[in-house]
Amino acid sequence: MSIDRPRTRPANPCFSSGPCAKRPGWTLDALSGALLGRSHRSADGSTRLREVIDRSRDLLGLPADWRLGIVPASDTGAVEMAIWSLLGPRPVDVLSFESFTAAWANDVVTQLRLPDARVLQADYGTLPDLAAIDWSHDVVFAWNGTTSGVRMPGADAIPPTHDGLAICDATSAAFAMELPWDRLDVVTWSWQKVLGGEAAHGMLALSPRAVERLEREPPPRPLPKLFRLTGPGPGGATRLLEGIFEGDTINTPSMLCVEDALDGLRWAERIGGLSALIARSRANLEAVERWEAASDWASFLAADPATRSSTSICLRLKADRFPNPQAAARHMVELLRSEAVAFDVGSYRDAPAGLRLWGGATVETLDVEAVLPWFDWAAELTKARGSAP
Repeated sequence: MSIDRPRTRPANPCFSSGPCAKRPGWTLDALSGALLGRSHRSADGSTRLREVIDRSRDLLGLPADWRLGIVPASDTGAVEMAIWSLLGPRPVDVLSFESFTAAWANDVVTQLRLPDARVLQADYGTLPDLAAIDWSHDVVFAWNGTTSGVRMPGADAIPPTHDGLAICDATSAAFAMELPWDRLDVVTWSWQKVLGGEAAHGMLALSPRAVERLEREPPPRPLPKLFRLTGPGPGGATRLLEGIFEGDTINTPSMLCVEDALDGLRWAERIGGLSALIARSRANLEAVERWEAASDWASFLAADPATRSSTSICLRLKADRFPNPQAAARHMVELLRSEAVAFDVGSYRDAPAGLRLWGGATVETLDVEAVLPWFDWAAELTKARGSAP
């Protein structure tokens, strides 16, 4: 059986969910001003780090009384710092509905061994019962499930006032989705997602309530230096380490990565700010929605449009079309890679067999529209060969 290759190819075949595609027009020249061979603690180095903080704050509309800092180890490091430093004084609810949220649940239950912890669990493609959350507890959740393509439905999922802290992993949502800052207390993200920055650095945003918790009720456990957000203050009181939120990072950041993060932030400002970023990501999802509606072999992992991600767009292979979905997905991913039309589009290793297409703001909708016929081509070729390489 002869299956014609599509004629149009994506201009940029990078659809990885992290590190993600660079902004349109990016070249190595964007890093030419990097502060190399200089200390990040120098006046110039500190200025660059504060610029990342200030531009991020302005672009996201962070409330003026929130702290925002650069932390090590990407979003993972930021989440770990938050839960190890803040959890303990109250019972905890953890929403577990994909790989990373399952990791946070494991930390809370197995590593921290908090006695009053509940894990509210759901299968890939769905959210836990949000009505079951007790907001008098501290609540740990992701705004967007990077490995499942499922997102929180909106601000109304969180009550305007709540006694516990709302601790939100927003790494694949920040800069692509509206975040209700007035209903959150801790928000984390990384540089390598929606703005396409390089890896290894995370951002940690703390509300006044979170800062108050840190200072009033220090963590009842020893913490490694990388996790410490507080230190001794006047009279033996516990005080927030303000330097973290002024560019004095705990570890040594890569100034190349800092320059790249600044480039992404400046690009976002040039194209119209947060609303433009959200619109670009939304357009990418809409392109896939139009295609999926006519597909006979793929469907969204997130069946409910209200909880469907516009960044990590996850597709399931229909079982009636592929007797061995795992082998079929592997074959399709390899075909797309070998044709250099889509790199790194396999579903996450723990997720159901399928494809995962990054639709963040750095991805051009024209490239999304161009790659979808290649998905159909790879599917037809795989079916013709019996789902196996």
